[in-house]
Amino acid sequence: MNVSEYTTKILLSSWVGIDQAIAANSPSQPLQQPGGTPKFDILQPLRQWVNKINVGDRKFAHRLCQLIPAQCPFERDLKLFGRTLHIPPMCKLNPLYEEVVGLRFRALCYLADECGEDITAYC
Repeated sequence: MNVSEYTTKILLSSWVGIDQAIAANSPSQPLQQPGGTPKFDILQPLRQWVNKINVGDRKFAHRLCQLIPAQCPFERDLKLFGRTLHIPPMCKLNPLYEEVVGLRFRALCYLADECGEDITAYC
């Protein structure tokens, strides 16, 4: 292996991700779990629906930016009867977190790029 091949693999793995780089070189197959059965994502239709939401209205974009928090909601430690109950950040519990944050980002981009508004109030 020469230096250029090694550098290309490093750049490719840091840019795309090593799993995607390996998948690009192998024939296309359905995702599989360690047991060998094809992986089925029950939330995939909902994820696609959220990703297809078009932000084309100023009021809708403002409403999305107000409803979706800028960062993961806080985690808490509750003390009950001398014991501490730890509640993790909500983003780790939401299976659609990435899609919802992407929707908020699209709304912010629409307000900044298309409408020319100042979005610092939402950051």
